[in-house]
Amino acid sequence: MRSLARLRKRSLRGQLAWSATAVVAGWVLLLAVGANLLLGSALAGQADGVLQARAEATALTLDVAPSGVVTVEEGRDDRALDVGTWIVAGDGSLVEGPPGSTAGLDRVALGLAGSGRRSAEVGEDDPLRLFALPVTQGGAQVATVVTSTSLAPYRQLERLALGGSAAVALLLLVMVHLVLRANVGRALRPVQEMSAQAARWSADDVDRRFDRAPRQTELAELAATLDGVLDRLSAVLRHEQRLTAELSHELRTPLARLRAEVELAQDRRPADPALTAIGAAAEEMQQIIGTLLTAARAGTRTAPGRCCAAEAVADLLANLPVRAGLRVVADVDADLVVGVDPAVLRRLLAPVLENGLRYARTTIRVHGERRDDGVRLVVEDDGPGVPSEHAARVFDPGWRADPGDDHPGGGLGLALTARLATAAGGSVTCRAGGPGGRFEITLPPA
Repeated sequence: MRSLARLRKRSLRGQLAWSATAVVAGWVLLLAVGANLLLGSALAGQADGVLQARAEATALTLDVAPSGVVTVEEGRDDRALDVGTWIVAGDGSLVEGPPGSTAGLDRVALGLAGSGRRSAEVGEDDPLRLFALPVTQGGAQVATVVTSTSLAPYRQLERLALGGSAAVALLLLVMVHLVLRANVGRALRPVQEMSAQAARWSADDVDRRFDRAPRQTELAELAATLDGVLDRLSAVLRHEQRLTAELSHELRTPLARLRAEVELAQDRRPADPALTAIGAAAEEMQQIIGTLLTAARAGTRTAPGRCCAAEAVADLLANLPVRAGLRVVADVDADLVVGVDPAVLRRLLAPVLENGLRYARTTIRVHGERRDDGVRLVVEDDGPGVPSEHAARVFDPGWRADPGDDHPGGGLGLALTARLATAAGGSVTCRAGGPGGRFEITLPPA
């Protein structure tokens, strides 16, 4: 059951939906990462543009003497110095710096001077971006203006963009997965319905076929394939019914002659146990042949080699001679289907139940369940059970634990159960010792 549950979970619809969602997720991740990288690059470029504009405005306030001394002209717009601007002379000395600047920032600003246009970022909690603009005169660099700005607004914008893109990507993936799962399920629903119909028809009515209604090409091909399988199954069933009818009809005459000879012999020797056993066997064979002939003439169009275990057990229990005071309880799921014919299942179970009727004190229980290795039918009774020294021989043909117990059987019943179970691809075992008898019959599922 667990393996079936795992197979159900790994449905084609889920696999297709998840695989397509994974592909979409890869593209969404690639686009989100690329968009955030482009946004970061654009914000860095914008910050550099703002810093360059401020640096150029500050450079206009500089006055360089022929001796190389750099001064800031008074009366010009010198407020740029108050928002993080350093002026560095050509010899690397600091001319002016922003109010409240630290020694560390001064070192970074001096490090950027004298090497052309450059930018750098410092700080982690409150990051700053510095931009160095060289000031030239007569082809020579005579000073450097270094401006700075806080990156906190840019970082906040990047975080908002990252969070927003992640939320949008997640919402998009959820919607894509739900839409894909619904569409795949809708596309596979006709296949599932056709498969279920074919399974029902192959078990209950092999003459049914799919109609010729217009379908998509793939569904039309599937319908044609399933119809072909049903055609072949119907042909096999017709052949089996015809063969069963012919064999049953041909065997009735010699079997009737055998029964007549046995009855004549019994008239001369009525107490001969061998003749009694032969007569009982001949009568049983005649009943079996009559059952096969009746089934063949009925023309049932159900698939052979399968039956409902609950129905077969109920039919068998209805015909068992249960003595007074003995209770027979059947607990078999109505949906449990066994991969053997009903007649085979009844003949397979009959000796085990008859054994329980002989030894049970008050109760016999029949339980059926589906297992990983097939269908298991368990027959239990509250009798003395099978002794350990006899457990290995109970299925031997002709063996009886107590030949003098006045039981009319010849020790062939449980041997027939074992032979039929093995022929059907199953097995039968018994529990050694007690308490009570317990026989477990394992058969293939349908």
